[in-house]
Amino acid sequence: MEPTRLLPIPALSDNYIWLLADDRGDALIVDPGESAPVEAVLMREHLRLRAILLTHHHPDHTGGVAALAARHDVEIHAPHDDRIALASHRVGDGDRVRLGSPACEFAVIGVPGHTTSHIAFHGHGLLFCGDTLFSVGCGRMFEGTPRQMLDSLDRLAALPDATRVCCGHEYTQANCAFAVAIEPDNAALRERSEAVRELRERGAPSVPSLLADERACNPFLRVDRPSIQAALSARVGANADRVERFAALRRLKDDFRPPAR
Repeated sequence: MEPTRLLPIPALSDNYIWLLADDRGDALIVDPGESAPVEAVLMREHLRLRAILLTHHHPDHTGGVAALAARHDVEIHAPHDDRIALASHRVGDGDRVRLGSPACEFAVIGVPGHTTSHIAFHGHGLLFCGDTLFSVGCGRMFEGTPRQMLDSLDRLAALPDATRVCCGHEYTQANCAFAVAIEPDNAALRERSEAVRELRERGAPSVPSLLADERACNPFLRVDRPSIQAALSARVGANADRVERFAALRRLKDDFRPPAR
């Protein structure tokens, strides 16, 4: 039975653990940074945990794996990275993950940049992208290069418009503040920023977002747009290539502090 329910489970300070379940009660989770919130949802929703998908090795995405594996009979699909200790299946770019319960299949996409071994899972109209692509933002480059990160974002941006972007953190409001500072005349971005403000004021998640909206609003997917080029020209010059523009944009985001209200 194919999965029909998608839930973002809040964890730690601003993480999301994603849960995908079918109507029979079988579920998988993505990037469990801790186990207690997962166990609470499994009990509340009367679900059986069957599989864990991991995008990268950082503890806020893997910290709950050992405890969950000890309590549940699960497959664990993880990147080729020895820093992830528990994995029943190692997967990389071009592989496919096929599960029986819930019945689902995901293409594995290599997306180095945030880490060198980072992967994403795409299937059923969903993109589990960890800390590579955020709603209106992207991850920091802790291990990869600007070219690697931009290439990874290009690959994700080429997926279908209706793809739901299931990222690893609730960063959208801060990302919108930066994006508006870079591209203040972007009407779609202004609309997205207001919608996110309303969602967060009532405690609702701002994700998943639609990939079509990311292409319209996310400055890191828009480095070739004239408005972004103009915003960066004073820093990198009018003749900078797209990798130089991306790197400059990421540095600006690293240093950005939203204006006080």
